[in-house]
Parts: sequence; C-alpha cells; structure tokens
Amino acid sequence: MIHNVTSTILYPSSAKRSPLGSSDPITDAIGLLRPLAVVEAGLHAAGPWAVRFDPFPHVKLGAVVRGECWLALQGHEPVLLREGDFYLLGNPPPYVLASALTEEPRAATSLWDSAANGAVHIGPEAGEDTYLCGGHFSFDDTNASILIDVLPPIVHVHAADPRGKLLAHLSELLVTEVETTAVGGSLVLDHLAQILFVHMLRAHAGQAGRPAGWLGALSDNGIGAALRAIHADVAHRWTLKELAGISCMSRSAFAASFKNQVGTAPLQYLIEWRMSLARDALRRGTRSISELAFATGYKSESAFSTAFRRVAGSSPKQFRDTAHRAVNSEPGQESSAGSCAI
Repeated sequence: MIHNVTSTILYPSSAKRSPLGSSDPITDAIGLLRPLAVVEAGLHAAGPWAVRFDPFPHVKLGAVVRGECWLALQGHEPVLLREGDFYLLGNPPPYVLASALTEEPRAATSLWDSAANGAVHIGPEAGEDTYLCGGHFSFDDTNASILIDVLPPIVHVHAADPRGKLLAHLSELLVTEVETTAVGGSLVLDHLAQILFVHMLRAHAGQAGRPAGWLGALSDNGIGAALRAIHADVAHRWTLKELAGISCMSRSAFAASFKNQVGTAPLQYLIEWRMSLARDALRRGTRSISELAFATGYKSESAFSTAFRRVAGSSPKQFRDTAHRAVNSEPGQESSAGSCAI
C-alpha cells in the first residue's frame, strides 16, 4: 500500500503574491521544496532478518514501533535503534536494516512489491517481534540542496529524548492510518508525515553540537534572529550593520559568526535566498520578471537579471522558458512512487 500525496497546504510560503517569504526559515525552505510525501507499508519481522535499501537522493523517515534493529549506512558506524526511536536519513547511501549485523540482507524492492494491506512480512506473523514504519520525501530538485546540504546522513532521536513522546503520538496516528482505509486517509497521512518531518528537523537543530548550516544557526539567539529577519523581508536592502544590530553583535563579530555557522557570508546568503525564491516563482509562473525584481529588493529589472545570472547561470527569461519547456515535455508522473520507504 503506497500513500503518495503532494501538498502545499502546510507550507504556503510562496503561494502568496506579496511579500515573498515569512519569518520562519524552515517553513520557507520546505515551501520551496514542494515535498512529495510517501508513506509505505510497515515492516513486520520475526526471527533473524536483514534488508538492504538502495541510496535515496532526498529524505527518509522511520520509527521503531516495536522491538529493535540495527541501521547500518554504508561508510558509517552501525546504529542500534530501540523501540520508540526515530531516524531521519538525509541523502542516504545504501544501507541495511537488520536484526543482527551478521545476517545476509535481502533486497528491499522485492519485499515491498509483495506488500499487502499496508504491511510487509518477514517470518511467521505469529512470531513477530519487530515492527517498523516509515516513509520518504522527494523534493523539487531545483532547490533541494537548500535542505539536503545541511542534513547529516542520519538524525537519531531516542525514545528517551523529550521530543520522543510527541513523535511517538504522531507515529501512533500514522500507523493507525496506514492500517485502515478510512475516508480522507491519504490527506491525513500526508499531513502527519509532514508534521513528523518538521519535528525531526527541530530535533536535529536542537541536538547538542548543533548542525552546520542555517538549520543549526536558527537555535542561536543572535544569528537566528538575523536569519528570521532576512526571511521576513527579502525585499529590504539589508546592510551588514543592520543585521549585526539585530543580532546584538558588532559587524565583524557578526560576519565571522554568521559565516562560521551558516557557511556563507550574510549578504551572500541573502542573495542566494532571493534567487531561490526567484527560481521557484519563475518555474511556476506566479510573477513576472519585473515583479520579481522589486519583490526581491532590486531597483530595476536589469539589476535583478544581473544578480540572477550570476547565481543561476542564465537570465531569468532563459531560466523561465527552459523550466516551462521541461514541465510541458514531461509525463505527469509522481517521483519515487514505487521505491521502498522504511
């Protein structure tokens, strides 16, 4: 059973004509990603078992509803997942889920092809001791790097973590919806998956030894305040002095701290974020080029076009025309609808 829905209801950041963006960078970023949530059949296992999964270019989510298992990503130390634990995989390489690391894994694809009634079974049902549920998110490739570049291969939230209790409630609802065929189930699953995703991002941003990139910087009172200000008003002609003032820091200290945490200089981040918004609007045809110029803080269309070409490698018109031709030439297929989710 595959539940595959694309939604923009939770993330309306670029649906409004004016202004572009909001004061919530996570909402803004996910809005640009146009997430396609896929919630698939849960894995019910008994006895010794191991399953090998192919690499996935975007994000996978999983939860151990019952029992425990090993998660072994290629090139990384294995992680023991216990009952109630959650994991998020960012652009994962090939990996294995297993009852023991010594077990010979079987391919996941053939197993999920045999799914029935929202479940995949390994071993006798009467002896089931492990139950995993999960899904994955595919994003719009144009802006996928906004999030993928700041996620580690694995985010592990333990059941004992304060966030684990809330995640457990959400996974319980998710499991119930997967196992039933109630009216509106696809919509409920889509929203639950997206809520789980946001809470996992929050957990990652709040973990000790904060992650690199803008996601981790949001937890910093100073740099996070500057980031929220940028996202709240991308049309404002921000200066280093203004952003430093918002962060209650000197210009030099702010510039150094911002680059250290976010990975780029403050005004370069502003330009790149403006161009991400512009690419999205051009692809969807929601604004004219002249409207975009002023909505992203440029005094003229020519100034905007120069900045856009520097970042995107083509003029706004060329980018828009190429994107529209690509959309019109592609069949209406859902991305990654048949892949394994856990």
